[in-house]
Amino acid sequence: MTIEIKPLAGNLGAEIFGADVTNPDHFQTLLDAFSDHGVIAIRDQDITPEQQIEFAERFGPINVNRFFAHLPDHPEIALVLKEPDQTQAIGERWHTDHSYDEVPARCSMLYAIETPEAGGDTMFASMCAAFEGLSDGMKDTLRSMKAWHSSRHIFGEVRKTTDTAKTGRIGNSELATQDNLHPAVIRHPLSGRESLYVNPDFTVSFDTWNKEESDALLAYLYKHAVQPEYTCRVRWVPGTLTIWDNLATWHKAINDYAGHRRRMHRITVDGMPLAASRQAA
Repeated sequence: MTIEIKPLAGNLGAEIFGADVTNPDHFQTLLDAFSDHGVIAIRDQDITPEQQIEFAERFGPINVNRFFAHLPDHPEIALVLKEPDQTQAIGERWHTDHSYDEVPARCSMLYAIETPEAGGDTMFASMCAAFEGLSDGMKDTLRSMKAWHSSRHIFGEVRKTTDTAKTGRIGNSELATQDNLHPAVIRHPLSGRESLYVNPDFTVSFDTWNKEESDALLAYLYKHAVQPEYTCRVRWVPGTLTIWDNLATWHKAINDYAGHRRRMHRITVDGMPLAASRQAA
């Protein structure tokens, strides 16, 4: 069967049909599509946890998540689950996975096991396109900046009263001790494009800037980066395996399926130290 790649939007995302993630001969085509589109939704897969792990390891070492509940006997696979009576979904705010780590995650992949008939989509935004849409002056300013990222305010003690924590989907709040400084603009290791590297969930401030200054600029960037022309949307059906590039995108879960069950298996792949973009002239 021929592999067919259909773009989801002008700046980001593609659906892939006719591929088999268990076939090593298909991997280079999938990797090229991942590099080109930032988000790929591979349709019509039927894989076991072991096969998902084997496929993920082709991208790099697996990061065992500190905070998510995981499959029994498969700590590499985080369980992304929302039961019909639960009110809060995991990942409802725009974010980039693991930006709080010293070496952030390269990519994440989510495999749909059970989905509502409608709702429960995931939105994505291109940080390469968003950066390219800024003025030259703003680009030069950001190229010379760094920003602090932290896990504490999202997964730490202060979050123990949330629905996701009380239902056991998120835990280990005592492990939320990560604070790391990253370039505000990075050079992507695959595409070579410049990418904005801040996000609403985990970025807390710009280095050497005070809170008022940081909050103002971050608010502007967050509003700019989610303009419709920079985004795409993946509609889930069972058997879809979606992979997204954490160095080039944000994502968020849409919580619009109250009373329905949604079950996904997520693997996150380790990355490499971030390379800053060129310095301002």
